[in-house]
Amino acid sequence: MQGFIISLNRSRDEDLVVTILSDRGLDTLYRFYGARHGVINLGFKIDFEIITNVKSSIGQLRDVLHIGYPWLGDHHHLRTWQQFVTLFYPHLKESEETSSFYFELLDYAAEAWSRQNPKRIAVESYIKLLEYEGRLHKELYCFFCDEAILDDVSLIRSYLPAHTKCAHTLSISQNGLKELFENHSSLFLSDKEIDRLWLVLLEGI
Repeated sequence: MQGFIISLNRSRDEDLVVTILSDRGLDTLYRFYGARHGVINLGFKIDFEIITNVKSSIGQLRDVLHIGYPWLGDHHHLRTWQQFVTLFYPHLKESEETSSFYFELLDYAAEAWSRQNPKRIAVESYIKLLEYEGRLHKELYCFFCDEAILDDVSLIRSYLPAHTKCAHTLSISQNGLKELFENHSSLFLSDKEIDRLWLVLLEGI
């Protein structure tokens, strides 16, 4: 099966505890250290097998094959990808069931990651996630004062809308935001606005 490594923690010696997001959900697995093992890293997409052991509550990660992307050699693209992927672990770790939506979202984002500014791909993907989870607030009423937002809008964590004067943050044009919310496109947002939305996204999904 295939999946993305969304959490990677060292155990004793060089052993690893790895959480993988696949189309069937989350798997937390143990990977024993060994010279024959290939290198794995946070954010990598891998093909793998799970070996279960009745003596252990956690399966073993085996027969790992790294599935590469052309942008992995670009430090900026890789770092941004790892920051993005890391957000999924705290968001999904307590879920009893995880649909294939999240794997498919990352799979699409990874394929598109080098086509444009990767922060735009991340922001557009996050909008899809919010919409899927029923958390996308398209009606522009301020989170702080509950009044309608008639001019430029600010977005706070979870992309909740707010008046710029209430949030004390960078404003975003309503036209650009409408295109983002309705069509999942950041076409009408400036790089400065995307940088602001990226920083909000890093606060948690």
